[in-house]
Amino acid sequence: MITSKKKILSITDCVYLCMRNGKKWTYWQLQETIKEKANKFYSENSIGAAVRDLRKMPERKKYNLNTNMAFNTVKKEAITGGKGYTYRLVEKGFEE
Repeated sequence: MITSKKKILSITDCVYLCMRNGKKWTYWQLQETIKEKANKFYSENSIGAAVRDLRKMPERKKYNLNTNMAFNTVKKEAITGGKGYTYRLVEKGFEE
């Protein structure tokens, strides 16, 4: 479950907790998982903003991600034969 006894989680916290496993996610999958696990509904635009926030320095420091801005912490790939993109968190900023 995506919860914390200490504080209320932000949307960026929820997105990070989902994406930290390194798997590919769509906005729709993130939206569904957050709704299921945290009982919170966020729009695709809000989730997109949270994913973009994971690329910014304050969140990189907060979640112990690579602070070298030359590395992209979120890898974006087009869905083959479909619409939309998948996003994968690369915690240390290194491409595979």
